Amino acid sequence: MHLRIASWNVNSIRLRIDHLTRFAREQAPDVLCLQEIKCQEAEFPVEAFAEAGYPYLRIRGQKGWHGVAIASRLPIDDAPVLDVCREAHARTVSARVAGIEIQNFYVPAGGDVADPALNPKFAHKLDFFERLTSEMSRRQPAAPLVIAGDLNVAPGEYDVWNHRYMSKIVSHTPVEVEAMTRLKASLDFVDPIRDAAPGPQKLASWWSYRAADFRVSNRGLRLDHLWITRELKLATAGVDDTVGRIHEDVRAWERPSDHAPITIDLEV
Repeated sequence: MHLRIASWNVNSIRLRIDHLTRFAREQAPDVLCLQEIKCQEAEFPVEAFAEAGYPYLRIRGQKGWHGVAIASRLPIDDAPVLDVCREAHARTVSARVAGIEIQNFYVPAGGDVADPALNPKFAHKLDFFERLTSEMSRRQPAAPLVIAGDLNVAPGEYDVWNHRYMSKIVSHTPVEVEAMTRLKASLDFVDPIRDAAPGPQKLASWWSYRAADFRVSNRGLRLDHLWITRELKLATAGVDDTVGRIHEDVRAWERPSDHAPITIDLEV
């Protein structure tokens, strides 16, 4: 069967629940990996998700900040819970759907100063990547695994609006790119969205609220990612659109998140 997995930093699930249900109707993902839900578990709109066709949930909330969740049309089994956030924030949640382990992350943004000695937030970000890379390096590469989430790094030259300028800005600095490169290499992950649109085509999933029209300013970053282990097979036949896609149109909806959702289609 085909399995469509979406990842979306919704920037408050209670504020964007109408966006979520609209996206679910239009794109029909089977699994939704959400970041920055910004609520505690008891405040999560469970009934709205059930009505939208997602009765199976894994939620890790936090009052007013962070928070991650996985919602599924299909039954969910437990998957390893990864303790990779040294500050014990609600930044990681896991599930197993259709035999596939899904790990959903909201990686720390890292503040403004790209120096771990001067900026504890940046040090936390690098530590998060180091712990996650260490965890992945112990895994079996043949196991079906998806890494989803707002990883808060735009890794490639064509994942930012201006490579030279952004190389000095947190989210695209060489030390962050190297940390993400090590993570990707730890299990030889595949990046289907970039593979479907190789450079020099530029891709972005986040645009600042500062721009009156994000498409006119066009200063986006590809911070959101869905990676798969090589044993997983991408779906092609019978699936609309492409096997990996950024839904940029959602960023243009009224009162949007500053992130657009992304999807991949698998054959399982």
